[in-house]
Amino acid sequence: MAFWAHKRVLVTGATGFLGSWMSGTLVEEGASVVGLVRDLSPTLDPADGVARNQYTVALGRLEDYETLLRIVNEHEIDTVFHLGAQAIVGTANRNPLSTFEANIRGTWNLLEACRQAGTVKRIVVASSDKAYGEQPSLPYTEDMPLQGTHPYDVSKSCTDLIARTYYETYSLPVCVTRCGNFFGGRDMNFNRIVPDTIRSVILGRAPVLRSDGTFIRDYIYVKDVVNAYMLLAERMDNAGVIGHAFNFSNEEKLSVLQLTHKILTLMDREDLSPVILNQAQAEIRDQYLSASKARTMLGWKARFTIDEALSETIAWYRNHFTHFNSLEPARAAN
Repeated sequence: MAFWAHKRVLVTGATGFLGSWMSGTLVEEGASVVGLVRDLSPTLDPADGVARNQYTVALGRLEDYETLLRIVNEHEIDTVFHLGAQAIVGTANRNPLSTFEANIRGTWNLLEACRQAGTVKRIVVASSDKAYGEQPSLPYTEDMPLQGTHPYDVSKSCTDLIARTYYETYSLPVCVTRCGNFFGGRDMNFNRIVPDTIRSVILGRAPVLRSDGTFIRDYIYVKDVVNAYMLLAERMDNAGVIGHAFNFSNEEKLSVLQLTHKILTLMDREDLSPVILNQAQAEIRDQYLSASKARTMLGWKARFTIDEALSETIAWYRNHFTHFNSLEPARAAN
């Protein structure tokens, strides 16, 4: 609480999956949060259950530089968590231009606004494991080149490099995070494997997979991500941390089928055999991360095992669907 008390924090993408968790946690820790929101969401309230006098909604788009400059300047922002992005791979493949506008232009707009305002002491920019692209060996480590190929991957490679530019050229206090696939309660994007599988089981239906099920991914619980990002921001008072990129991972690589079967086991529905469509296109087959640098430099490690995190997530969705009766038709996930 002491570190975040009264700090003025901007969270971009504040009603997104990660942004809503981040905003609520920061307010609970005593920060005064400004949440940049493009579209108001009826399902994700970033200040749900926390003090409203510590949370301000700022409507705007990352593509609008003048709005970002006004927000950073007028609210005298001290810390920025840049989480806002077009984050769905399939959407990026269908419409790369909107993804490039939000993820690439949005990043340079925000960093330039921070540079011009002059009040910001720490900026955490969310990149992705997909920024690494295809590599000859795994796990990904932070010294590997950034070489995304597909639209979403390229947008994150660029995000990462732009952040580096602003640190190297203008000494802007920036760090970059690279994570795998987030999961947890409040994720309403049912084209993702975890929420879609849980919803399918609640409906009594077999989960449907877009891929052949063998793609390997790195999955991390949203609460561990929030903890990682906030710890990194706190450590940025150490000049030796600023300018670095960090992988965050629980370092348990899983195939899509392995993850699906974990969920089925935890929900006691192993009788529901996954339907495999094998239709995934323009995606990297295997991606997983080493978190050695974060352990060494930041003293970070994941607090939750995959099974513990999945159990909490399943409980959240069971409660959500019971109270809100918001089940939708199942769609193919990862």
